[in-house]
Amino acid sequence: MTDAPAPVPRFFVSNRRDGSRLLSSALVITGIGLVRIDHPAGQVVAALAGSLSLYWWLQYRQLQR
Repeated sequence: MTDAPAPVPRFFVSNRRDGSRLLSSALVITGIGLVRIDHPAGQVVAALAGSLSLYWWLQYRQLQR
């Protein structure tokens, strides 16, 4: 008997309602970072939140309902 590997946990939810909430929150934080793009902290916030937004958008598109 072999043990099946544990499924890799996703860093996203499994329904569209909560997914849209996550995505919109990340987009708002990206916008906040873009407002202060002239400051190094704004650049970091915009880059991290923008990357997270892109990932969550790709995950959101795969949800069925």
